[in-house]
Amino acid sequence: MRHRLGSIVCRMINVRAKICGIRSESDLRAVLAADADAAGFISGTTHFSEDVLSAEQARSLSRLVPPTVERVLVTHLTDADAVLRLADHIGVDCIQLHGLITLDTVRAVKAGAAGRRVIRAVHVTGPEAIDAAVEAAPDCDGVVLDSRSAHRLGGTGRTHDWSISARIVDKLAGEDFPVMLAGGLNPRNVAAAIEAVRPSWVDVNSGVDGRRGDKDPSACAEFVRAAHAAATPTAAPARLPAI
Repeated sequence: MRHRLGSIVCRMINVRAKICGIRSESDLRAVLAADADAAGFISGTTHFSEDVLSAEQARSLSRLVPPTVERVLVTHLTDADAVLRLADHIGVDCIQLHGLITLDTVRAVKAGAAGRRVIRAVHVTGPEAIDAAVEAAPDCDGVVLDSRSAHRLGGTGRTHDWSISARIVDKLAGEDFPVMLAGGLNPRNVAAAIEAVRPSWVDVNSGVDGRRGDKDPSACAEFVRAAHAAATPTAAPARLPAI
């Protein structure tokens, strides 16, 4: 479907959904039953996360994921060799660099990724995130726009200023460049988030957790259903990332 916005012809693309923070087989079953497009495993952290897995735990879960669902390593590690070793050991399709990492390290991970997609977190704490995302884009396969706090690099349960994220999407739209929106998303607000920001992906963690911190199957299904029901206009070709 094509729409004309001003003088730009835009294509409507479907939004894909990633569910992150999987820590058990029951979590994974909920994610797969929800028809999520990607499953995220957090391993190798420098900041607090309730959902961190050992390399062996992540490897065991990753092996249970069918080929139709992308396996994503989410890591805070800042040493390229350590990141690549961890990705190799776990067995993933995509590496999400979610730590405070330099461009040189991103380039080194990308160079050694052996065909895996490499995406990088940009923490939207203010307008400076726009320049950070534009600077990051040439060296990775996508950016994740997330919230952060003093003690957390993700999983905050807090939204950020979506108007800034929308400006980042506008900046990168002409580059056929995937943008994933994260930070405080849940089944109740994801449709509004997609309308406001127009990302190609949405990412959720605590927003689909039950009272004990496990993934709630109903919440997972509602989130994915809402994301898949949305469409977002882009001036770029409708290529979607492999993650």
